[in-house]
Amino acid sequence: MTKDVYRWVIVAAGGLIGCVAMGSMFSLPVFLRPIAQETGWSVTGVSTAMTIGFLSMALASMVWGALSDRFGPRLVVLTGSVVLAASLALASRASGLLEFQLIFGLVVGASTAAIFAPLMACVTGWFDTHRSLAVSLVSAGMGMAPMTMAPLAAWLVTHNDWRASMLIIAGVAAAIMIPVSFLIRRPPPFDATQDEPMDEGPRPDMTVGEALRSPQFIILMATNFFCCATHSGPIFHTVNYAVTCGIPLVLAVSIYSVEGLAGMGGRIAFGVAGDRFGAKRVLVAGLLVQSFGALGYLAARDLGPLYGVAALFGFIYAGTMPLYAVIIRENFPMRMMGTIVGGTAMAGGLGMATGPLTGGLIYDATGGYGWLFALSAALGIGAVLIALSFRPFARPRPAAALA
Repeated sequence: MTKDVYRWVIVAAGGLIGCVAMGSMFSLPVFLRPIAQETGWSVTGVSTAMTIGFLSMALASMVWGALSDRFGPRLVVLTGSVVLAASLALASRASGLLEFQLIFGLVVGASTAAIFAPLMACVTGWFDTHRSLAVSLVSAGMGMAPMTMAPLAAWLVTHNDWRASMLIIAGVAAAIMIPVSFLIRRPPPFDATQDEPMDEGPRPDMTVGEALRSPQFIILMATNFFCCATHSGPIFHTVNYAVTCGIPLVLAVSIYSVEGLAGMGGRIAFGVAGDRFGAKRVLVAGLLVQSFGALGYLAARDLGPLYGVAALFGFIYAGTMPLYAVIIRENFPMRMMGTIVGGTAMAGGLGMATGPLTGGLIYDATGGYGWLFALSAALGIGAVLIALSFRPFARPRPAAALA
């Protein structure tokens, strides 16, 4: 199979693995209320498991990314798939809140990190054209989680207790992710159409240390942190917010699914726009709209308005996320893509960690989520301002021009 054909196999495999991995971790918002009701654990306590998960995912991202640079993405993704399925099964048997927080948080979070950064880095290496679209399609696969794994989790928990439901989710993850992981391959080192090395960016001689100290890397990390902090709380607490508005759980989960469906469209639309108008320009515009989208939840309390706000918010936040990998590929050498993508994913994971706990504390203190949505909007403006300060590395002038 030629490179031009197999690269789309990589995209399909990456999207499927990402969908199941992200869906498995993000099944916790669906289980949030059933777990609290069946165990007596507080909403804040259960939400903290997700916060720990995001922190664990953040801290593990750069490690997994660096390992994928050294050993290849297949081994890393396969390892993450095995550990993810096993940790979900163990979490379903947890007898206490602390045990659940540690297993679901530390282990599920760390194993999910083995999926995102290595896959994104791998895909950018397979494409020297249509790169934004390819990365966005993989991200779109991940975005299918709210339309597949979340409804599955909701259906399971309406017919079983949460422990049996989570154990089934673990089995689904193992059955899909482990065999598909074997389709993942390192990107080829040469462009098959030109028989020359693929574009290594404006600084092919850059060391990893120089990259990690560069203003470009630091700005991308900070932007991703504030970006993820903006949408983390609204994403995680969407289902519970809808239930507090008097909407039944099954319909509340459908709002989550609408958000995911819109996110798929956003990923593809932003990918096409990024190829045409430039990834940074499209990213900044998306971050600005995302900030206002968070405020939309303040006025939405019925099913129809919640569908509308969730669709807009999902379209925007999901569309912006793949663009970071594209900007990284345009500025850093391929040989360190796993490390750099992992570093920005680490910052994003730290941002994501703020939402579940902050939202849980706000809900337990006020009985609502109004202050959460206002805070999310303010964080979104911060992401815009930081992104505007990004300046690409200057490309070296051709030798003829220097003569």
